Amino acid sequence: MAYAPHTSADRARMLGALGIESVDALFDDIPSSARAGGLDLPEPLSELKLATRLRALAGRNRVDLASFLGAGVYRHYIPAAVDQIISRGEFYTAYTPYQPEISQGTLQTIYEYQSLLAALTGLDVVSASHYDGAAATAEAALMTIRSTRRQRVLASRAIHRHYLETTATYFEGGDLSLEEIPTLPDGTTDLGALETLLADAERPVAGVLLGQPNAFGLLEPMVEAAELAHRAGALFVAVVEPVSLAVLAPPGEYGADICAGEGQPLGIAPQYGGPYLGILASTTALVRQIPGRLVGGTTDVDGRRAFVMTMRAREQDIRRERAASNICTNQALCALAATVYLATLGPHGLRDVAALGAVRARELEAALAGAGAQRLHDAPYLSEFCVSVPDAERVHAALLDRGVLAGLPLARWYPDDPVLRDALLVCATEVTTSDEIERFATALRELRS
Repeated sequence: MAYAPHTSADRARMLGALGIESVDALFDDIPSSARAGGLDLPEPLSELKLATRLRALAGRNRVDLASFLGAGVYRHYIPAAVDQIISRGEFYTAYTPYQPEISQGTLQTIYEYQSLLAALTGLDVVSASHYDGAAATAEAALMTIRSTRRQRVLASRAIHRHYLETTATYFEGGDLSLEEIPTLPDGTTDLGALETLLADAERPVAGVLLGQPNAFGLLEPMVEAAELAHRAGALFVAVVEPVSLAVLAPPGEYGADICAGEGQPLGIAPQYGGPYLGILASTTALVRQIPGRLVGGTTDVDGRRAFVMTMRAREQDIRRERAASNICTNQALCALAATVYLATLGPHGLRDVAALGAVRARELEAALAGAGAQRLHDAPYLSEFCVSVPDAERVHAALLDRGVLAGLPLARWYPDDPVLRDALLVCATEVTTSDEIERFATALRELRS
């Protein structure tokens, strides 16, 4: 790297100490097909020409679509106060508080975030600074392994596919096992199959993971699943959508030991792959296993309220082999957005968001049924559900041409499932309008006629 301060002689001495001839040898474990290559960039442009080019690219974005896409990222109305506060310079430019006690403002925002999420999840401890729901789910699975000293984790097939794939990646390279629990025809997790998997005394289970709502938008039998897990000596992990917690039982109420989820619905607009906010919470008994940062409240020598970095068990602070996580990030700005969003809406406002989304979803279900797309599963849902649409991928593409983003074709997640291949996962929230619903139903009816 030309901008590094090391001379050619410095680099030669370092390579000699490592016993290698070039830096490339450090990357031998990475398949060549996966390594970064040269960037295919066009020739430099003047500022005027570059601005014109970028405007042309931005003009290709569709902003006229009636969107029914959820699948882990959700559209909600974001009060103006959220963007106004997170745009303040002292928050917008803040990163990891390496000298935390002089960063009282940053510490307080993390403390308030953790306090609000603890109330929302019903659990004792909330960690900050996780990339997204997928990373938080993987960290939750690893927490069960460290705590129980077992190496086998069971996860419902009806958890978001990206979360399962990320967890499987975390498990690569070790003796850890991730197994999927099958689902019933109604789309919920098969508790009979779970009980059978837990009964294998030769291979004890560290943790059981279920989504609430699950990847199909359905409500799972969390109380029964938690009881089965605990009876086998395993920990129970709830993977949640946070807005739903305003109307559904919190994880702490049905015995979850750990809660993971995606915080994007809490005041963070859907964008091009981020930023996201991983939620991770646990009981006090697991506080030493939770990665990330924990901020505590105290008083200074003059009796004034103060905040301290209580714990951050990650590799930047302690020996790598002792760290709870080797992923180092700081999602404090996103956590602040969630904090402002929750504080602005309050518990009644958040309940209204969840309830109105459910009302809109029932309206959507009726409209799509009238257009010939029946709901795929019988189990209760909140604001997201699957509908049967033959040749769903083609229909989805055709609806785009009619200005409708018809959710997610489940063939992308389950290409080998003959039932889900012909299904769309659709969602409605409080910002979905009756006109958009009618537009979707009309376009679908025209395509099917």
